Amino acid sequence: MNYFFFDMKDNLKRVIVDFKKLTPEILALLVEKYPDGYDDIHIIEFKNAKNELIQAVEVTTEDTKYLVKVSSTLAVTMENYDEDDYDDFDEDDPEAVQPPNDLEN
Repeated sequence: MNYFFFDMKDNLKRVIVDFKKLTPEILALLVEKYPDGYDDIHIIEFKNAKNELIQAVEVTTEDTKYLVKVSSTLAVTMENYDEDDYDDFDEDDPEAVQPPNDLEN
């Protein structure tokens, strides 16, 4: 695991994203960056404001660095990703990305 220290020099907004708040846009970025899924070397560990240890993978847009919390639900959702599944949703709709039927968050 990698320990993550925020580099404040890049002036990007930082957002921690739980699966429940995952949008089609962020999911697409994850699949693009990690087409074969993520491994331990991609996982960043840090403590949140509540001093809880968080494990996440990182994706970045022009203005935002997203740290997406890792879970088995995220891994399966990335494996089964098909952008056509999200055609009827806005890119920023957190209701669009639903957990697979056989897994819970």
